[in-house]
Amino acid sequence: MRYLALVTDYDGTLSSDDRLSEPVVHALERLRVSGRRAILVTGRQLDDLLAVCSCAQLFDLIVAENGAIVYDPASREETRLANPPSKLLVQTLLARGVAPLEIGQVLVATHAPHRATVQDVIWELGLEAQVIGNRGAVMVLPAGINKGTGLGYALRKLGLSRHEVAGIGDAENDHSFLERCECAVAVANAAPSIKRIAAFVTAAESGDGVIELIDELISNDLRRLQGSLPQHSILLGKRADGSACSFHPTATTCSLPARPAAANRRSPPASSNGSSRRITRSASSIRRVITAPCATSWHWATRGAPRTSAKYCRFSKIPRSI
Repeated sequence: MRYLALVTDYDGTLSSDDRLSEPVVHALERLRVSGRRAILVTGRQLDDLLAVCSCAQLFDLIVAENGAIVYDPASREETRLANPPSKLLVQTLLARGVAPLEIGQVLVATHAPHRATVQDVIWELGLEAQVIGNRGAVMVLPAGINKGTGLGYALRKLGLSRHEVAGIGDAENDHSFLERCECAVAVANAAPSIKRIAAFVTAAESGDGVIELIDELISNDLRRLQGSLPQHSILLGKRADGSACSFHPTATTCSLPARPAAANRRSPPASSNGSSRRITRSASSIRRVITAPCATSWHWATRGAPRTSAKYCRFSKIPRSI
């Protein structure tokens, strides 16, 4: 199985008019039966979401308040990833006539016409906060908190890599989490900026578009996109000419250029066409290198090749997970 999880936005993507249609719920059930995980990422406050989403149990984790809250439907455990909003910020916004004003555990939100006032207040108070747009809404969050950071926490909790995830969204605040997904998909009603970063756009809008993606995940694991998503290739090193030598997670083999021999060492044998020899290894062996626990250095050589030979490759400071 190539993609182990689906990450989806709620409003405008999974839902229409707050609610999930029966076909969408059935599609999520099929996704879970296939053995895949499901993560919901939303700008809504958690209580608000649970009041309109009756199938929260279909998700392994829910990231709410635009990345600030992570909720486990099975255990009902909530994790807050940032501090509550500034009381002074809330008081000043109310005093300036900003209404309606939604106050969550971390997030403060209002309507788009108040954007300039919100930005002015943050500037005047000297707060380290960010203003994020979401269609007709304006959200205020601590710096560094967004759907992408919330998703990152959720993936670590589930033991998943972003290279194993497909995501789908529609609005401006979906940028951060879609950019963390190996495959980003936009529904047909998505904002133009979201369509530009997507690997493809579904034919249908909202929930029907999500159903399209789920059906393709189950039927062929998005096989048509295999090897065509270079933005998440893993950099292994650089060639002698300075070009990048990368490995894509879906590749079956990887061909690496041989390192030039030292001047006082015997040069490696050339191939029949006179070009330098290359080392080819299976993708599984490279994945073992990349995911080796606590790997800070990995020596990888062909049988009998001395450390100084051109057949010898070295990978340094490889993180445990990518």
